[in-house]
Amino acid sequence: MNFIYKKYGRNTLGGILISILLALIIIVVLIVIFFFSYLPRATNHGETITVPNIEGMQINQLDDFLGSKDLRFEVNDSSYSSEHPPLAVLKQYPHAGAKVKEGRKIFISVNRINPPTVPVPNLVDGSVVNAKAVLQSNELKLGRIVEVPGPFNVVQEMKYKGTHIEPNVRVPKGSVIDLVVMSGHGSSSFDVTDLVGQEFEDAKFYILGANLNLDVELVGDTVGTTPVVLKQKPEGLEKVKVGDIVTVWIGKAGTEPPEDDD
Repeated sequence: MNFIYKKYGRNTLGGILISILLALIIIVVLIVIFFFSYLPRATNHGETITVPNIEGMQINQLDDFLGSKDLRFEVNDSSYSSEHPPLAVLKQYPHAGAKVKEGRKIFISVNRINPPTVPVPNLVDGSVVNAKAVLQSNELKLGRIVEVPGPFNVVQEMKYKGTHIEPNVRVPKGSVIDLVVMSGHGSSSFDVTDLVGQEFEDAKFYILGANLNLDVELVGDTVGTTPVVLKQKPEGLEKVKVGDIVTVWIGKAGTEPPEDDD
């Protein structure tokens, strides 16, 4: 390099320009070495880690598990699921299988220790089918169904953990509600009145008033007439219970009643 300075001289314009050029070359070489050699090694450039599936794991397991994979975690949300134990991971981001850099933080949502509460809906006087749908929509579960005698097939009482519970009392989400349901049949029997020969409207009034269910079979043409009961089943003076069905065959007075099927 001295021969260059001998040619141009150190203090000449040419020598100064050569010194500047050499300095720039050295700087460029250092920059190239920094960005393409040192920095990639320092930052693990091009190296990624596959995010493991941590959903369902307990939060106290994550430090060791993720630490062994050069990953970290942070709780950024909590919710409740009756299908998982408290403090279990419900969701994670990035999702399992994603490629991330070393030291990446995994954000998680964990299951609450205490479930939120909801008010018990009023199921009394409704059907069991309706009760099941309403309980599900309120994130509650249908438990045991205890049937008791009663004239109507509806819910008579609600129970929680074996004890009577009133509507609007708050219970934890996922709680089991038991139902006491009337069977639709009375507990005692009585003699049904003989309705044969009575006008249909009178017979209908009696049947419904006795909390019995009415089934009507039409015999012949009754247009322009006052139909009467030609036959009934159960027959008069037979034993029935509240909620039983009484079938009556009606037609014009004097019409022969149908014969029983063999």
